[in-house]
Amino acid sequence: MDTQSQNKWNNIYQESQVGEGDPVWVLKEFSHLLPVNGTALDIACGLAPNGVHLARLGLQVEAWDISDVVVEKINQYAESNKLKLLGKTVDFSATGIPESSFDVIVVSHYLERKLAPAIVKALRPGGLLFYQTFVKDVTPSYSGPGNPDFRLDSNELLKLFSELKLVAYREEATIGVLDEGLRNVAAYIGQKVN
Repeated sequence: MDTQSQNKWNNIYQESQVGEGDPVWVLKEFSHLLPVNGTALDIACGLAPNGVHLARLGLQVEAWDISDVVVEKINQYAESNKLKLLGKTVDFSATGIPESSFDVIVVSHYLERKLAPAIVKALRPGGLLFYQTFVKDVTPSYSGPGNPDFRLDSNELLKLFSELKLVAYREEATIGVLDEGLRNVAAYIGQKVN
């Protein structure tokens, strides 16, 4: 376990509550594409707004994060709200994702490029990947990570997940009216077809 990262995120989540915040745009906007039942994985879930959303829609959800503090909060929230949501403490640099295990995978505001092949393999046939994270081409109002290694190049999600069938993609870059639209992120949905 990367204890330095774990301690950092434990400190961040110490005073926060699960249930705060909304799911990311791509998941909220395209919830109508979700299966009516099945299993879902929320990778690097943080306070799990995506996982809570999926569980409320009837999916059985695993929410993985490096912070054991936030995982404990997720499990308490799930129990008190009778949700099929299970938090697990996972260090993605040391733990794999079981193959063909999930009907839906959600990744938001997290980028570990080396995980892309494992994410594809973890989807069941017909499974959907919802991915939304920060891009390098940003507007003046940008507030994401300062390290460009944690931001996507233009159209990078299309390349990372080229094995999947493209369902939806949105990346607006820095053209047009910069204070309107979905800026500073790329939003992707892909489906595993075999």
